[in-house]
Amino acid sequence: MPRGRPRSFDVDAAVERAMDVFWSRGYHATALPDLLRATRLSRGSLYAAFGDKHSLFLRALDRYIADALARMDVEFDPRNDPVEGLQAYLVGYVERTSGSNGRRGCLLVATAMELAGGDADVGRRVAGFFKAMEAKVTDALSRAKAAGRLADGVEPATAARVLVCFVEGLRVVGKTAPARTTSQAAVDALIGRFVR
Repeated sequence: MPRGRPRSFDVDAAVERAMDVFWSRGYHATALPDLLRATRLSRGSLYAAFGDKHSLFLRALDRYIADALARMDVEFDPRNDPVEGLQAYLVGYVERTSGSNGRRGCLLVATAMELAGGDADVGRRVAGFFKAMEAKVTDALSRAKAAGRLADGVEPATAARVLVCFVEGLRVVGKTAPARTTSQAAVDALIGRFVR
């Protein structure tokens, strides 16, 4: 029989609120009082539910990654035209990297820069996300190739690697809040080299 009182808070909501804090401040600049305020938990409840700051951060990062992969599953739905899926994927990045959306940046990119080289748990998650994204883009490009929609000489896996690097670069440049038209022009120039 479980001991103690049952949790009287929404764990998913607490993870999402913690994710927002980490996203805004970064891992190292986020202090326990920041997390307690955001999650509206006592120190004891936070530690009982999540263990420690690092464990809560990993849960928040997992949530961010799951949301991003779910979004890509919709964009790259194999029942839809693969070129339209690629365009939806890239338009999503244009939206997320322009103006005030862009200034917020990307939790994953910020985490990769801050922690991935020195934190094995984070490094595995970041690498796994990029690998999964690259696989989804490769699949869409392979379907486009099978449909005769890829430009001559474009190899799906190589083009996917380029596109992943490109969109993550957009996330970094997005911190300067470029105009939507600037990001869209870059997307149009690149995708025009890959698809017909």
